[in-house]
Amino acid sequence: MLQITNEYKEQVKEALLGVRDNFDGTDSQFSKQWGINNSVFSQLKNGMTDRLLRDSQWLTIGRELDVQLHSRKWKMAKTEVFKVIEEDVRFCQDNAKSKICVDDCGIGKTFSAKYLSRTLKNCFYVDASQAKTKQLFIRLIAKTIGVDFGKYAEMKANIKYYLKNLPQPVVIIDEAGDLEYNAFLELKELWNATENCCGWYLMGADGLREKITRGINSKKVGFRELFSRYSEKYTSPVPVGQAERITFYEQMIRDVLSVNMEDKTQLNYIVKKCLTADELG
Repeated sequence: MLQITNEYKEQVKEALLGVRDNFDGTDSQFSKQWGINNSVFSQLKNGMTDRLLRDSQWLTIGRELDVQLHSRKWKMAKTEVFKVIEEDVRFCQDNAKSKICVDDCGIGKTFSAKYLSRTLKNCFYVDASQAKTKQLFIRLIAKTIGVDFGKYAEMKANIKYYLKNLPQPVVIIDEAGDLEYNAFLELKELWNATENCCGWYLMGADGLREKITRGINSKKVGFRELFSRYSEKYTSPVPVGQAERITFYEQMIRDVLSVNMEDKTQLNYIVKKCLTADELG
């Protein structure tokens, strides 16, 4: 059993109050995002932590905010992948536009998206792999942005209304390729309802590209329209050519290690080992 210390609770509280500054909704809506009572959040704001939340709640919130129980923590590196995703997300947010990012697994797409959702104002992160059906998907979006749970149609209507009235929101849908067909169609409906009011950013690996291509080629209802609304192209930070890919990955590994190593004398050796391991699968 993990020991939840007062120091850890303080760290989680400070992290929670930090992301509150990036949300323009009410305290009540913010509390719903994190599954806590508004009166409890009010006490947290006033500096209290004792007996307010169960240990499991502290751990859940701490995990989502990347608060570490121990001192070892990976620092955020502004890799090329991060820079591309940040530029895309900011563009979508500033202009209420939509884009799709499709690329290799394990390059930091999810890490970048979660970081941006914690640091950009009114930026929301949704992991579609945890809510593949349309009912679960809409429910997860509702929780993420702070809308009350209720009947499916009512939740969806409230999501549309809320996103249209929040200043410059952007919603990042990670693992979008995992969504079932009916849930995938909800992306088109939500886009239509929030056009010129909300930015949308889909992320995934090759499966997302294949899902969209297959849907378009088979003339499946909704896919061509959705692709059109999401800029009709894909953002892919990783180069295609083999030599360029190796150079890209070498720089990415170097960028991450450089900000996380105190003793950099072994940097080149570790980078080469990582590349060799990757080439060997």
